[in-house]
Amino acid sequence: MPRVPRSAAGTEDTVETAVDPADLLELERLCVEFASEAGRFIRDERPSTVRVADTKSSETDVVTVMDRRSEALLHGLIRDARPDDGILGEEGADVAGRSGLTWVVDPIDGTVNYLYDIPAYAVSVAVVVGDPATPGAWRPVAGAVSDPCRGLVHHARRGGGAWTRAAATPAPPAGASPPPSPERRRLAASTEEELGRALLATGFGYEAQVRAAQAEVLREVLPRVRDIRRIGSAALDLVRVADGSVDAYAESGLKPWDLAAGWLVAEEAGARVVGVAGHPGPELTVAAGPALVEPVRRLFTGR
Repeated sequence: MPRVPRSAAGTEDTVETAVDPADLLELERLCVEFASEAGRFIRDERPSTVRVADTKSSETDVVTVMDRRSEALLHGLIRDARPDDGILGEEGADVAGRSGLTWVVDPIDGTVNYLYDIPAYAVSVAVVVGDPATPGAWRPVAGAVSDPCRGLVHHARRGGGAWTRAAATPAPPAGASPPPSPERRRLAASTEEELGRALLATGFGYEAQVRAAQAEVLREVLPRVRDIRRIGSAALDLVRVADGSVDAYAESGLKPWDLAAGWLVAEEAGARVVGVAGHPGPELTVAAGPALVEPVRRLFTGR
C-alpha cells in the first residue's frame, strides 16, 4: 500500500455505539441469517460462465450480474425485517433510515475470485451506528461474514465475542420440526508478539498507479515479516485475523462495505483494528493482536 502520513486528528473514537442488548442480539441473528442466505445464493446459483456486467474504477474492478442480484436479495430481506433502518451497499443501495442504524452490505466480497471460480469470496453484512459515508463517523455494532465455499458464517455483536458456525439453513416448511442449532466456536486472534514471525495478509487496489505504489511498500515489508498472503477478500482477511490463521492484516483503499462486518468480528476476537490515526478506513486498515498492531501500522505509515 502507499505509505500514508499519521496525523494527530481522529485518534480518539467518539462515535456513540449504545444499543439495547436485546436489540443487539436480534441484529446479530439477522446478520447471520441474511449473510447465510446471500452466501448460499451466490454459491448455488453461480452460472458456469459468470458475466461481467460493468467495471468501476478500472478494468480490473469488475461487477458481475450476481453481485447485483445478491445485493437485491439482501436489500429485500433488510427492508422486510427492518423497514426503518438505512441501507448502504457496494453496488448502489443507498437508503436513508429513521432509526439511527444503517445496514452496510457487500453482496460479493472477492468478486474477481468469484469470476474465476476461486473458492475465496464472501458476503459481508453489518449494522452500524453513525454515518458510514463519513470516515471516522461510524462503528459496527453487529455483523456477519458468510464464507459460502466453506459453509461457514462468522459473526459478532459488540460486547458479545466473535463466533463461527455452520451457515444457517433455510427455514423448514410450516409444521416441520426446525433443524438443530449449529454448534458454534468462539474465535480468538493470534497472540504473536514478534513482527518477524508474523504471517501478514494484505490486498491491492484496482488502479495501476496505486498497485505500483503498493508494490514498492511490499518490497520493504516482505523482508520484515514471516510471509505475506493475498486472499482477495478483505472480509475474509479480517476473519482470518479473528480466527488466528493469520497474525495481521493491512490494506489501504477499503470502503465501509469491505470492512464493517470483519472489523467487528476481528475486534470481538481480541484483535485491534485501527487506521492511520485511530478509525480504520480508506487511508489504511490494520488488524492484529495488541502486541503487533503498532509495529504493523508503522510498517505501512513509515513511522
